[in-house]
Amino acid sequence: MVETELPGQGVVFWPVGTGDSTTIVLGDNLVMQVDLRDMKAADEDDAVVAAVIDRLEETLPQPDGKTPYLAVFALTHADKDHCCGFGDLLESSILIGEIWATPRLWRELSEDKPMCEDAQRFQDEVERRVTATLKAIEDGKEPASGDRVRIIGYDEDREMHSYAELPDEYFTFPGDVITKVDGQDVADCLEAFVHAPFKDNCAGDRNDTSLALQVQLKASDGTVGRLLFLGDLAYPIIKMIFENSEAAGNSDRVEWDVLLSPHHCSKKAMYADGEDGEEELKQDLLDQLQAHADADARVISSSRPFRDEDDTGNDPPHLLARDAYESITAYPVLCTGEYPSKEEPRPVVFALEPGLGLELVDVTDLENKSQVLKAAGGGRRLLTALGTTRFPAASFTATGLPHQRGTDAARAGVQQARGDKAEPAVQIGFGDA
Repeated sequence: MVETELPGQGVVFWPVGTGDSTTIVLGDNLVMQVDLRDMKAADEDDAVVAAVIDRLEETLPQPDGKTPYLAVFALTHADKDHCCGFGDLLESSILIGEIWATPRLWRELSEDKPMCEDAQRFQDEVERRVTATLKAIEDGKEPASGDRVRIIGYDEDREMHSYAELPDEYFTFPGDVITKVDGQDVADCLEAFVHAPFKDNCAGDRNDTSLALQVQLKASDGTVGRLLFLGDLAYPIIKMIFENSEAAGNSDRVEWDVLLSPHHCSKKAMYADGEDGEEELKQDLLDQLQAHADADARVISSSRPFRDEDDTGNDPPHLLARDAYESITAYPVLCTGEYPSKEEPRPVVFALEPGLGLELVDVTDLENKSQVLKAAGGGRRLLTALGTTRFPAASFTATGLPHQRGTDAARAGVQQARGDKAEPAVQIGFGDA
């Protein structure tokens, strides 16, 4: 018997070059986005990348029958490769119910640190939501979906900023568990455990203030899928996360089935200077990662394809890191720029299978399932639509997608929204056809 349905829960890692853009399907009508890189049509290596906002706009659930709904957007930190295109997301038809932000951007603004345009747009939107929430509270109401905000982490200069006026329920700190999304109790399908940012790092390097989460997806039969997000953190803080979790009796909160490799498979996750000042492998962290990994755990490198060799000074992804991860897992690292091939990268999709956990969904399987799921709703339709086959831009006119457009329209859209002078040789599209 051929299985014709995908579970209504899972995760999609988008091919966006060296950057992060992850979509988590919590269940029917509930979708979470962690970071965004909706970038130019091609990166410096001419890799094919996904137009994430377009795909979300076409496939997100529409509870009111017309508006694509994203329950929550979480930004790990304000580097451009994690928030590129956020302004376009705001200007799209998508309603973002709730935003999760760290205090770091307020500090950077107060210190006049350089910030990309999309990071500024993100901060402006968070500030707007803080104001809207305070106004709703003053009026004796709950903030509306589209105005909700959650501040994650603590900064010693908190009292200098507007968000300090929010009631305690709008703050979350390391060690806390989030089970409420956009005003809805989702404890039956989601637990997001906050690992970082730590108070001690609030004034440090931006990467060191990354939001770090363990996301547990829970199926109705009790099956749990565990995702570990560590932003752009490096060895010292990742090590601290594991040590603190173990010391506090929270070892289960660093267990993982799928790890989004920190900083796009950077060697800095497990390499650091030794006593002699020379860079060395920190086997202690690899041992901890391995000890808390599922037997079938998978590591994702959200990056361009790996080079043939690492050169001094090269940005990630690093072969040293890939080799280190593959030494502690039974499977090769999955690179979003290489899956299933460098020439035709597609989203890496894991579905939460009852009784099994998070299972990698074969590209061919996704394409077959998409043919029989046109009438399915919620998470089932969404997970399939997000991960299914690529189409040339012109073919969208025959797919029945909401935004029909030909090659000229696609080119114009790319140029206007992303400032690029050329569209990719082959666009990526995720529809039901």
